[in-house]
Amino acid sequence: MAENHVITIARGYGSGGKTMGKRLAEELGWSYYDRELLRLASDESGISEELFARADETAKRSLLYRVAQDALDGQVIPPDSDDFISNENLFRYQAKIIRKLAETENCVIVGRCANYILRDKPNVIRVYVHAPENVCVRTVMSMYGLTSDEARKRIVQTDKRRGDYYRYFTGHDWRYADDYDLCFDSSRIEWDKCIRIIRSILESIS
Repeated sequence: MAENHVITIARGYGSGGKTMGKRLAEELGWSYYDRELLRLASDESGISEELFARADETAKRSLLYRVAQDALDGQVIPPDSDDFISNENLFRYQAKIIRKLAETENCVIVGRCANYILRDKPNVIRVYVHAPENVCVRTVMSMYGLTSDEARKRIVQTDKRRGDYYRYFTGHDWRYADDYDLCFDSSRIEWDKCIRIIRSILESIS
C-alpha cells in the first residue's frame, strides 16, 4: 500500500472548492498546491513562470486531441527543440511535477487536470465540487464586490476556460463524473461535512 496519499480537487468557479481544499490541507497537515505548481514547473524546466501561467489560461482547440494526449502521457521535450516552450511541453512539465508530488508526499492539489493525470494511482482521492449558478454568483459578488451580471460573466468565462483546458488535455468534459471518486454540491453539503466525508474515506484506504 502506498505510504502517502493525494487528494485532487476540481471545482466550478464560485463553488468554494479551492477554500475547501485549503482547509482540508490545513486539517490534515498536508502540503497544498494550486498555482504553486507553476512555480515548481518553472524551477524544474528553467522556463519562465509567466509562460506557464499564459499556457494555463489558453487551450489551442484547433490542434488535434491526439497531440494533447501525447502531452498528457509523453516525456518532456529537451531545450534544444523548437517545441520546448509549446503549450504541450509546458503541460508535460506540470504533469511531471504532479506525478513526482504524488510519489513523494501527502498533498492536496487543486485543478491542473491532476485528477486525470493521477487517474491510475491507487493512493488518490479525486473530488469535484460544484454549486448552482445562483449560489456561485452570490459568492463571487461577495468576494469581489461585483454586480450580479459581472459575477455571472466571470463565472461563465472562467468555467469555459477551465473546461476547454481540461478537454484539450484529457478529451473529457471536466464535469464527467467518471473522472472523480466524489462529487459535492457545496450548496447542499456544508464544507465541514464534505471534509469529514473525504477524511473518512482517506482513513478507510490508509
